[in-house]
Amino acid sequence: MSLESLDPQTELNLDRAQLPRHIAIIMDGNGRWAKRRFMPRIVGHERGAKAVRAVVTHCARLGVEALTLYSFSAENWKRPREEVDFLMGLYGKYLVIERREILDNNVRLIHIGSRAGLPDQVLREMDTTIELSRENTGLKLCLALNYGARDEIIRAVRAIAADVRDGKIDASDVDERLISDSLYTAGIRDPDLLIRTAGEHRLSNFLLWQISYAELYIVDCLWPDFAVSHLNDAIKTYASRERRYGDTQPPEAKLQKS
Repeated sequence: MSLESLDPQTELNLDRAQLPRHIAIIMDGNGRWAKRRFMPRIVGHERGAKAVRAVVTHCARLGVEALTLYSFSAENWKRPREEVDFLMGLYGKYLVIERREILDNNVRLIHIGSRAGLPDQVLREMDTTIELSRENTGLKLCLALNYGARDEIIRAVRAIAADVRDGKIDASDVDERLISDSLYTAGIRDPDLLIRTAGEHRLSNFLLWQISYAELYIVDCLWPDFAVSHLNDAIKTYASRERRYGDTQPPEAKLQKS
């Protein structure tokens, strides 16, 4: 069943213009959550999947334009085989279980990352949901699965270099827009707010090009404990900051003076 939208003024005491249009989240701490409870790491991943649903639903109801979730990095293949296999099975299961919710709530699923190495089941279920939700006009849910920012940039540079070599473009045509349009996130605005859970203060090879001017918000709670209240706190903190983009004043202040 489709969910009713939320009024940011009522929910957060914020105008809609104060909301971040694109939120990116590094979902960290599933394993530590389980370890503290003397449980297998896979239990933490299961609980983390439940937190995903609450966050996606809340962003969709608030009218956030895009939400990017760092779900599985290119480096995560180094984890124990049992854990990786479980995660891949969890992705396949999640994509089936949540498909109806995605479609009913006008969410569009987008994959960012490499398809190489992902199991056929995951690719099949992901492609199905992507295709069924392609025309949806609500929240863009970007699933960063088998994603690494350096690999993404290398892939983009190679594609641009090939176009220069083949005479399709001139080297002087290479600018920020062309590079952005060559990334996995082409057509999606850059994140305004980057949230990282579990108290870690690093980017972990996530959206290195796209987050140049994103506001960073670090929260100590582990991802399975991340709730809508934490997300609201992050959004309100974002709204309280001045974003000057290297200038002495935020853009809106200049508009008010002109």
